[in-house]
Amino acid sequence: MEPKYLPADLLIRKIDEPNRSALMKLMSDNLQLFSAARGSSNNHQAWAGGYLDHVKETMNTAAVLYEQLNGIRPLPFSLSDALLVMFLHDVEKPWKYELKSDGALAIVESLTAKDAQHEFRRKKFDEYGITFTREQANALRYVEGEGKDYSPSRRAMGPLAAFCHICDMASARMWFDYPMENCDPWAGAERTLTDDKQ
Repeated sequence: MEPKYLPADLLIRKIDEPNRSALMKLMSDNLQLFSAARGSSNNHQAWAGGYLDHVKETMNTAAVLYEQLNGIRPLPFSLSDALLVMFLHDVEKPWKYELKSDGALAIVESLTAKDAQHEFRRKKFDEYGITFTREQANALRYVEGEGKDYSPSRRAMGPLAAFCHICDMASARMWFDYPMENCDPWAGAERTLTDDKQ
């Protein structure tokens, strides 16, 4: 039986406390912004509402993959861990881009550098009282890959980070234009409605 695609609030409810309540508040406080932001400037879920669509895509993918992979070999992290990381992995994006008068997106100057984006995230996490285990922090750092921290002599990315990287890549590079506006093949998948689509 095909797994049902779940909305963000139901996926957040699968995350352990105390972070579940903090994420519900973060979502509630910023729902209008999250629902209007684009997933990227061009490469994936680049429509208004695409940010939240990308987050939902990665979380739903995590839920399906977790069950399947954990059934083959035990995973050394929980589904809650993976969902926490997927919900927060791009949390700076709604504040990162601004819409120019010509309709193009531009990166806000102060959030151009990766280090600045990481600092923005850290402040947002502190603001909402979101806490992380060492493995969760590693996953947030390396969800987009090891980058300049890659070394042939040691692993920078832990198992949770590797799993979350798979989920992010599936959404951003394989299903970059999903969920579809109409008739998405995954039961329950639909795009976030924004004012310009209603």
